[in-house]
Amino acid sequence: MIPKILVFAGSIRTGAYSIQTADAAMKELAVQGAEVTRISLADYPLPIMDEDLEKEHGIPENAMKLGRIFAAHDGILIASPEYNSSIPPLLKNTLDWVSRIRKDGGRTFKPYEGKVAALCSSSDGNFAGARGLYHLRSVLMNCRVEVITPQCSVARASQAFDIDGNLKEERLQSMMRNVCATLIERSRMLSVRVEP
Repeated sequence: MIPKILVFAGSIRTGAYSIQTADAAMKELAVQGAEVTRISLADYPLPIMDEDLEKEHGIPENAMKLGRIFAAHDGILIASPEYNSSIPPLLKNTLDWVSRIRKDGGRTFKPYEGKVAALCSSSDGNFAGARGLYHLRSVLMNCRVEVITPQCSVARASQAFDIDGNLKEERLQSMMRNVCATLIERSRMLSVRVEP
């Protein structure tokens, strides 16, 4: 079976390194035979997570759209920047809203159920955004998403990509190949397990 993998960046800033990292991951996943969907969180603007807002208006439609997209895929790859050694607010807010979804059209609906995720990070510093992935991993696991162990963190990101958007260093290329291969394999295994 060909796994369906969703890829997105945790930033929507023009020229964001996480966007370049997500694009590199998308290419590698496709090379390895996955069916890849690439989205931008810019297309799904959301208000700040607020339970009073939820009580009054329900789950925002863009959160529902994202929940349906998450649910339609076997695996998710997130490429995230690091904000103050943690998760960027855009990404955290998105994950929090999707975690609030319980029903869709009257039926029970859990977008994160049975999902596996891979994490990548990037930064122009030497820490490569990796400190933020510790918190991102924790959030996803709390949502009952299985997060694979391999990850790819791109340091000195302003110099890490060639003109075609590929990672220059063999070490980073190898890390990305391993992340993508592990995500694909684990997505296949979980998908087979949940099939009736």
